[in-house]
Order: sequence, then C-alpha cells, then structure tokens
Amino acid sequence: MAVLATFRYEEDFLAGAERVKTAGIGRISLMSPVPLEAAQEVLGLEKSPVRRFSLAGAIIGAVAGFAMAVATALVFILPTGGRAIISVPPYLVIAYEMTILLGVLFTLVGFHIVSGLPAWRDRPYAPESNIDRFVVVVEGAAETDALRAETILREAGAEETRRVEDGQ
Repeated sequence: MAVLATFRYEEDFLAGAERVKTAGIGRISLMSPVPLEAAQEVLGLEKSPVRRFSLAGAIIGAVAGFAMAVATALVFILPTGGRAIISVPPYLVIAYEMTILLGVLFTLVGFHIVSGLPAWRDRPYAPESNIDRFVVVVEGAAETDALRAETILREAGAEETRRVEDGQ
C-alpha cells in the first residue's frame, strides 16, 4: 500500500515531505518536474558513492595499462637505438587511455548498482510529476499509518491524495 500526494507548490511539497519524514511513516519518494536540492536535504541524501567506483576504476585502469605496456615490452623485446626496453613516457599514453576507459566503465557499473537498476519491482508513479506537479509517495505504510500520512499531506497543502497498490 502506498499513499501518493500531488502538490502544486514547491514549498508545500517540501513541507509535507518533511512532516511525513519526521513522523517516521514508511519509505518516502519524491518526484519533481525540476531538480531540487532541498528535496535531497529532506530525504537526507549525501554525496553519491558512485565517485568511489570512478576512482577505483581509474586507479585499476592506470596500473593495468602501465602493466600491460611493460609486459608487452618484456615479452616482445625490440631494442631500438640503444633506448631502454621499458621507458616511461610512451607507456603513459597507454596508461592514460586505460585510466579513462576503466574509469568510465566502473562509473557506469557503479551508477547501476547505487541506483538499483534494473528495477526489479514496479513503484508508484504519477505522470503529472513530469509536467507541473510535485509528488510525495509514501510506500510500505500500514493502514493506520497510511491514513495518518494522508492527513499530514493534506494539511501540508496537497491538491490530491490517493492510495495506490505498489506498481500502479
């Protein structure tokens, strides 16, 4: 069971979400037609851990690229003009390219892990949240909590509140 409340104004939307969160009713999701930093503060979201995936991929890529270039030079020795078999400057290009490649791939994988994609279950959705309305969704609330959430959201200025089954 989920409660879905539609708001016209951003201030009412944020106030309603804050009240429901402080009441400790269910899991809260917020939908907005525009990005809102205040919504992240209401939900208590911090910096994304995806950046750690990016850093790990970049470090692994740099080490792997340099190691691959060195291993290739040692397996296929081509002495030219008295230069060292392993010289750093040309290998930095390969290390750089591998840093970028694995950094991007790890970032992509990290994004999917952190965001929970693919979504294995349907979640309540309101199409008007993509046009001109703000929506608060309270999921996983018991019957009494759902009634309390509806009351709190109406008092905060919700235009409409409705109960939906998960996936509608």
